[in-house]
Amino acid sequence: MTTLFRGGRVFTALSGFAEAVLVRDGVIAAVGDEADLVRQAPRHESVDLDGGLLVPGFTDAHIHPVQAGLERAKCDLSEVYGLDAYIEEISRYAAGHPDKEWIDGGGWDMSAFPGGLPHRAQLDFLDRPAYLIQRDHHAAWVNTRALERAGITKDTPDPADGRIERDPDGTPSGVLHEGAMDLVGLLTPRATAQDADDALVDAQAHLFSLGVTGWQDAIVGSYAGSDDQLPTYLSAARSGRLKARVVGALWWDRTRGAEQIPGLVERRASAEGLERFRATSVKIMQDGITENFTAATLEPYCQCGGTGLSYVDPGKLKEYVRELDRLGFQVHFHAIGERAVREALDSFEGTDPANRHHIAHLQIIEPSDVPRFAALGVTANLQPLWATHHAQMDELTLPFLGEPRSSWQYPFADLLGHGTRFCAGSDWPVSSADPLQGVHVAVNRTEPGGSVHAGYPTARTPFLPGQRIGLAEALTAYTAGSAWINRSPAGVIEQGRPADLVVLDRDPFTLPDSEIWTTRVRRTFVDGEQVYAG
Repeated sequence: MTTLFRGGRVFTALSGFAEAVLVRDGVIAAVGDEADLVRQAPRHESVDLDGGLLVPGFTDAHIHPVQAGLERAKCDLSEVYGLDAYIEEISRYAAGHPDKEWIDGGGWDMSAFPGGLPHRAQLDFLDRPAYLIQRDHHAAWVNTRALERAGITKDTPDPADGRIERDPDGTPSGVLHEGAMDLVGLLTPRATAQDADDALVDAQAHLFSLGVTGWQDAIVGSYAGSDDQLPTYLSAARSGRLKARVVGALWWDRTRGAEQIPGLVERRASAEGLERFRATSVKIMQDGITENFTAATLEPYCQCGGTGLSYVDPGKLKEYVRELDRLGFQVHFHAIGERAVREALDSFEGTDPANRHHIAHLQIIEPSDVPRFAALGVTANLQPLWATHHAQMDELTLPFLGEPRSSWQYPFADLLGHGTRFCAGSDWPVSSADPLQGVHVAVNRTEPGGSVHAGYPTARTPFLPGQRIGLAEALTAYTAGSAWINRSPAGVIEQGRPADLVVLDRDPFTLPDSEIWTTRVRRTFVDGEQVYAG
């Protein structure tokens, strides 16, 4: 089958723009002028871009689709905001699911509560235990029944990698941070294999509707009460249900050490020979988040005086990373605080850049560490949607960080200026999976219209505007950059590449920057096969 994409512009993510693309049997056969391509293939089917833009399929370099799909089927608070709206949604869900033993789900936002902390009493109207994961997946909101079910009292010690939030008298208040989430989360009903499979298929369909044709699942393993997703991916890849190009980042158990590496090698081997899924990356979460003081910082927080947590001892971290590197693994770090970023960079000293190591989130980077990314060959994995003035940023993050640290956040332009390679992702379900919303923020440093925080007083005030990057750079990060991280053959529009393509309903390069967010996906193709039409 031969198809000509014509009637708009083509963003190649490699060599600028073109006029048309010819696809033959799922592979890009030629890129160039429409008249030339018609001469090459006088008999063809046409896809009319109708004045829109053709781009490579997006690859999300840091995402959690199975978890997102499972949460979409539970009590999903991600589309509403505020305590009253949360209680209304929770009540509706509980009434509609009278046979469920637990009320579980998540998506609540810290900024909806004073100090970022809900309370168990707000959920005690329920006749069942409740376990609701925070939007960032670094805390859980539980009720008294859940605490009692888990046997958590004022005498229960905090785990080494987490914290039980407490009332002034020491009674657990109903918020469990980081590793403390498992105290209740592991008691919730387990998803069945069919539940997980349905979740992946649902998530894939949603991502196709947003033009995402590949991704790196940033936690393939058991974490925060969720079960291991590896069997789900293996089953979907073997059956053909998985059509996207996926890399799984195998979870590094921070309670263990080098003894887990042989098991990671075995897990990687279980996916060998699969066309759509490989387990070639290892995910190390080095710290938490700023809003609950678990992000690892160099200087104390303004409110609590602590400097956060380094989940893996920095000295041992270097040993682990170098062994993973020697074995040909890619290492994918979560690092939010400037100390965690430095510890991750330090661990990459002497490793092989050919393994394409990357650090995700990068909320705070001490300025002297910015040049080290390019020098070490480490890719910056951006989650642009977070780099705005929104309630959590203004009311929690900025007061906790203080200056000058607040001005070190998400330094995209500085990284780019030093020659750092970029990839990009959403961290969905933490935030929207829509790459075009992330592109909007990378270019504008303001909230996209229609977002949960679009009505916040400073949402349209650019956040550290000197760190904006251009539209071409942002689109390239989400396409060629993330595909490169995954060693995917897609991500650019070039002869011989797979025809993973996305038709946008308009050309964002012709829009004012402030309107990039209005761009929508019209059609998505994988190997030339249409997998979404809007």
